[in-house]
Amino acid sequence: MADLTTVLEATGALAGVGGLGYAKARAPRVYWSLVGLPITWGRFTVTYGATMDVCGLTVRPSGLRAFMVRNVARREVQPVPPKVRRVRGTSTGLRVSLRLPAGLEPTDVAAASERLRHAWGVHSVNVVETKPGVVELRMTGYDVLKRVRMPRRRKTEPMVVPVALRDDGTAFVRDYRKVPHALTLGANQSGKSMYQRNLIAGLAKLPVGLVGIDCKRGVEQRPYAPRLSALATTPEMASELLDVLVGEMESRFDLLSAHGVSDLWALPVKVRPVPLVVLVDEVAELFLTAAKKDEERRDRMVMQMVRLGQMARAIGIYLEICGQRFGSELGKGATMLRAQLTGRVIHRVNDKQTAEMGLGDVAPEAVFAVTTIAPDRPGVAVAGDSSGGWSRIRTPETSPAEAAAVCREHAHLTPDLPALAPFRSAVPAEPITDDAPSLIKPRPVTD
Repeated sequence: MADLTTVLEATGALAGVGGLGYAKARAPRVYWSLVGLPITWGRFTVTYGATMDVCGLTVRPSGLRAFMVRNVARREVQPVPPKVRRVRGTSTGLRVSLRLPAGLEPTDVAAASERLRHAWGVHSVNVVETKPGVVELRMTGYDVLKRVRMPRRRKTEPMVVPVALRDDGTAFVRDYRKVPHALTLGANQSGKSMYQRNLIAGLAKLPVGLVGIDCKRGVEQRPYAPRLSALATTPEMASELLDVLVGEMESRFDLLSAHGVSDLWALPVKVRPVPLVVLVDEVAELFLTAAKKDEERRDRMVMQMVRLGQMARAIGIYLEICGQRFGSELGKGATMLRAQLTGRVIHRVNDKQTAEMGLGDVAPEAVFAVTTIAPDRPGVAVAGDSSGGWSRIRTPETSPAEAAAVCREHAHLTPDLPALAPFRSAVPAEPITDDAPSLIKPRPVTD
């Protein structure tokens, strides 16, 4: 009987170990909540002081504190680490709020993030300044970008679109009121188009106007025509459309002047024009010319886009520029336009120079991170902005059919803009499914 009990206990132990191994590979959130979080929390609690001291994140105590320790507590005076204000576990990691002592700054903690990651055995450590003197360590217990699952709880705000998942487990959003214009770069098969599909699917659900410029004959953006207020599929159409957008910008400035305000969102709701997002699929097609006679049109298009980038934010026209490269070799005005694009999302690129084009002027430290993106992880990118901060992100997988279905579902939100009516593309017919009857008459059977 005792032998049978021992066998059953051993079998149960093996089953438990196998279940944990399966959960670690197939359900990392479950494994982290049951095993990883308690172990990491305990390791952090026990080794916090020593780890901070070894990583150089301690400072000499104040004179009063040193006097009290030496004369009242009768102990040796030790360097002081940042004070732990709060520790909170999440489904993906651990959040620790630290109060920095005098002499430390957030960049000191950020510089030691890799050493903290190894010391506490977590996948990554991101440092975020929440307010002056307080930083938050956002630890992730596993690779959240391996299988993207967007957070369920998301704030719904006007002109804010969740697009991807950050490597700290939070959602990466496009907030057009904070970052009006953005540039997306990436090589073929890097996930650049998937990022655009997620962005369009998110924008389609908002009360905004979408303007597409796809000079590859519309192969990328034509499926979204039910939700587009305008679509240009050739450089000639793009030139005319940009002229119309500049005219719309000038008329909106007249409206702001008439109401004595300087921003679209300060206008009364009844007279406020609908915001417009201009989606350029491949910017190089607007710059490159095959004949000298096309150079005048090219220069005019670039000038109009630069004008939109410089002034259109105030009247609610936003630019989303996409391409494989964006440097001075494209021609006159390229660097001037790039300087107006605050947001940067750079996917895997073919050379370091392309990464420097996208991030070298806003987040130089992120250039190396772009060059290390693996080819077998499409959708992974590095997002940066003019503040110097950057993070790794990955977009959830979305097929063109799914994005097109979202656009058809929300086609009723497409605003009626008379100025853009000539560029409104005809709505394509519903795709034929396998269950639909065939319209081809079968060939008669003969001997």
